[in-house]
Amino acid sequence: MYSAVTQNVEVVAIPLYAPERSAPEEGRWFWTYTIEIVNHGLIQVQLVERCWTITDAAGRVEIVRGPGVVGEMPILDPGATFRYTSGCALNTASGIMFGVYRMVDANGHAFDAEIPAFSLDSPAEKRVIN
Repeated sequence: MYSAVTQNVEVVAIPLYAPERSAPEEGRWFWTYTIEIVNHGLIQVQLVERCWTITDAAGRVEIVRGPGVVGEMPILDPGATFRYTSGCALNTASGIMFGVYRMVDANGHAFDAEIPAFSLDSPAEKRVIN
């Protein structure tokens, strides 16, 4: 589990290798990741945009931007939690992801909530610290 807190918004990431969706013999590895966003603040916030940086073991970088997450722009009241699961495919057996969620609070103040960096590691491969 990986966690980061920005302006009372906590983002927790839990990655999981998905062997049933992977095909290492074809150069394809797949992970799911569950994200939990918790509003620890005293004011409502809304997630309006995401920006991910995904880097594989060969150093290839992909930037993924877009509105909301999984087709939603969730609004979190104080104390509320939003959870979703998505996935990521790589051409290598390991990689790393991190990013930000653009949040807007009830007063119209925008800020970027950090998505903590988390590693994507195939359990069949020897772990290498880069």
